[in-house]
Amino acid sequence: MQPGKNIAIKVPLHRWEETVAFYHDKVGLSVSRELDNSTGFDFGGMTLWIDRVPHQSQTDVWIELFDDDPTAALSRLGSPRRDELEPLTDVTGHWTSDPAGTVILQRREQMR
Repeated sequence: MQPGKNIAIKVPLHRWEETVAFYHDKVGLSVSRELDNSTGFDFGGMTLWIDRVPHQSQTDVWIELFDDDPTAALSRLGSPRRDELEPLTDVTGHWTSDPAGTVILQRREQMR
């Protein structure tokens, strides 16, 4: 099995605009496609869709972002440190979240 080409984050209507702005303005992703209720971003060979869902009460998607300096990246994002979520074994990074509550592992990529 191979990963798909899309990741969707279902976002409550009241948090959608600020979540789209987070990925565009703070993470720095490029918009690849815009639909009435969804914005797609280029995400390392995949498309990250931020879907506006009027009856959604919360999100529950975990993703990862790579950076050479995960601590500095966390500061640039202005996101909370949430390292209590799960232990990070053999990983240099931090757990955090976006404005909609999506959990993000901000980490340094492993050398191959």
